[in-house]
Amino acid sequence: MIIREKEPENLEFPFSTLDGYLVPNERFYVRSHFATPTIDARTYKLRIEGAVERPLEIGYDELRSLGREKATALLECAGNSRVFLTPKVKGVAWELGAVGTAEWTGVPLAAVLKRAKLKDSAVDIVLEGADSGEIKDEPKAPRILPFARSLPRAKALGHEILLAYQMNGTELPTAHGYPVRAVVPGWYAVASVKWLTRIIALEKPFSGFHQTIDYSYWTQDHGLPTLVPVTEIQVKSEIARPEFHEVVPANTVYRVHGAAWTGESEISRVEVSTNGGASWQPARLADKSRRHAWRLWEYSWRTPANRTRVTLMSRATDKTGRTQPLMHDRQRGAYMVNMVLPIDVDVR
Repeated sequence: MIIREKEPENLEFPFSTLDGYLVPNERFYVRSHFATPTIDARTYKLRIEGAVERPLEIGYDELRSLGREKATALLECAGNSRVFLTPKVKGVAWELGAVGTAEWTGVPLAAVLKRAKLKDSAVDIVLEGADSGEIKDEPKAPRILPFARSLPRAKALGHEILLAYQMNGTELPTAHGYPVRAVVPGWYAVASVKWLTRIIALEKPFSGFHQTIDYSYWTQDHGLPTLVPVTEIQVKSEIARPEFHEVVPANTVYRVHGAAWTGESEISRVEVSTNGGASWQPARLADKSRRHAWRLWEYSWRTPANRTRVTLMSRATDKTGRTQPLMHDRQRGAYMVNMVLPIDVDVR
């Protein structure tokens, strides 16, 4: 793992080591905003409150008894690849590896909300974690605050959202939210709150720190600049090998490979350029199309016969017709970085 921060712990999956569909737990990237909390499953309680007819406290074993669903889903940090932005922006300096696909097992959030009898007046469902801390950079929060994000009612009631207690068939690792975390497929991982301890149904939109001041971006609403929360994952592909400035042998067939993903759609095409974007060739998609997970791809490249430097690029398109842009949308700031990333390699 690549250490991006020691405290709080932020570890990056070395994307060049991508060698299978599921990323093992010990190599799955870790994103933490505050210090990792210690939670004992024997005394764990998940509180459901707010605009519900039946407020609840559910223990770990009781929660697991409510259902067992599996979902293969990709999580990507909303700041993945921000190190490639110029000028430099604030935030953890992720390169390619703040992303990964895993198999999650848990209880549908919708089942828990049904048990608590969600009121018709509820519009936002807030997910709160046990991790908390002080915001040190401006603008600062007025006090120590827990990490919390919300989902709109319709999204929260979707059957695909899990309160997960297992990852790749084993108990959730502490760094990934033990004993229970949310998994929100199709949305950036900021929505998949770890160490989940409280669910609050609100009768108005949630305006918490990590919903409005942080993890938000600018858009245009009737010509007016408006901040909105980061939500759906954008279409994207990344090259795992060759790496930046890797030396590849001349006059041979090299396997260029990587992964591509999108939010609520599915990947339909990946193309590769071996001449800096002047022309594009189709890559082979290595597995079947699946919502909410990445597709591995590969391309057989006949390298030049003479010594030279080559710029490789990949771009993905999903079934809605969205294609990776060549440039980053500046209104997104340090988030949702999905532009095509040139990979310079040396042929010798």
